[in-house]
Amino acid sequence: MVKVVVFDSGLGSLSIIKEIQKISKTDIIYFADQKNYPYGIKSQVQLTTIIKKTINLLEKKFMPDIIVVASNTPSLMMNLATEKIIDVKPPLKLAQKKSKSKKIGVLVTKSALNSKGLTNYIKENNISKSYKIFKINGSNLVDLVESGKFLNNKKYCQKIIKKSLEQIITLEKIDTITLSSTHLLFLKSLLKKEFPQIQFIDPGNIVAKNIFSKIKNKQSKRNSLKIFTSGNVNDFENKLNAIGIKNKIEFLSI
Repeated sequence: MVKVVVFDSGLGSLSIIKEIQKISKTDIIYFADQKNYPYGIKSQVQLTTIIKKTINLLEKKFMPDIIVVASNTPSLMMNLATEKIIDVKPPLKLAQKKSKSKKIGVLVTKSALNSKGLTNYIKENNISKSYKIFKINGSNLVDLVESGKFLNNKKYCQKIIKKSLEQIITLEKIDTITLSSTHLLFLKSLLKKEFPQIQFIDPGNIVAKNIFSKIKNKQSKRNSLKIFTSGNVNDFENKLNAIGIKNKIEFLSI
């Protein structure tokens, strides 16, 4: 049996877990590090301390075969990827294939936007010079998800989405945007409603395929999911219940 741990600072991991479970059968441990939410405004030093401590804790407690750092912020700001650790980065290659205007928006958190890691990652992808990449701060959109507003106040979410993206999309003629933060996948339907002409590309399926390639011959008989949080168990349970997840939530100190 293969054991996969997926973690980030809250609800974002669920979007990755959903994609993993679509194409493979595995035992998944989901850790929502809500105590340290949001990762997206942390400094490089803060984030490095948090992520290293978290990975060490998860290694010792669960002894997983694979750890997924389901957040673009540490994935871009730290050198994490190994045989065992999978990170989540903006799907730029796919966005390049999809874009007709050759204007691509990368929707990331505040910390990732200002990082050398994002700049280097764009360079590493060898995107043709005929394409233009626009870095867009999506931290306020991440907050819409983690706060639960995407569930109970969609009109407000629509307003914030429009205010955050309309000007740059119109001004720069962007036609493709990467939903680099895993939280943003929960807003995909609202984003499409507000900007139907835009192709929103998410990294979930790419990550899931990467995991499947590693575990395809060692799958479990069925999917299982255990959930832990470093935050308030009752509050988190209520949020998960609202999106149809009835699993028991356990506290995990970090």
